[in-house]
Amino acid sequence: MFVLLFAFWLILNGQWTAEIAVTGLVVCGLLYAFLCAFMDYSPRREWALVRRLPQAVAYMAYLVGEVFKSGMATIRLIWSPRLVVQPEVTSFHTRLKTGSGKVILGNSITMTPGTITVDVRDDLFLVHCLDEDFARGLEDSEMEKRIMRLEEGKRHG
Repeated sequence: MFVLLFAFWLILNGQWTAEIAVTGLVVCGLLYAFLCAFMDYSPRREWALVRRLPQAVAYMAYLVGEVFKSGMATIRLIWSPRLVVQPEVTSFHTRLKTGSGKVILGNSITMTPGTITVDVRDDLFLVHCLDEDFARGLEDSEMEKRIMRLEEGKRHG
């Protein structure tokens, strides 16, 4: 965080001098100390987030692939005159523990075409699916497993 604050300071100043750098170091140091003391900011949590960054990037790449696959399935369903759309509202329980993990899962489901997370209560998700085929595999899904690994900070594989 300190490095980001200092980089932001330098960008806003638009020039580099020893005076600007020293002033920036002092101001950013004081701001960082304030964040740690009064805003419940922790360098330990910051490093945990930095260590999870590769997993987060891998999850985003996975999510983009899922959005693409789901988009193609939705297009096929809409454009095919022989296929009959059978919307379904389904629910499933998640094994995710943290609120942020549940938010990521709910938003990921909603981002994939053909599905919308309607409600989340504790560990119960209510999802509207454009077709019953989209409802298959929501419980104990690969998406949920990847988010669980992201929550735990473990490598995927």
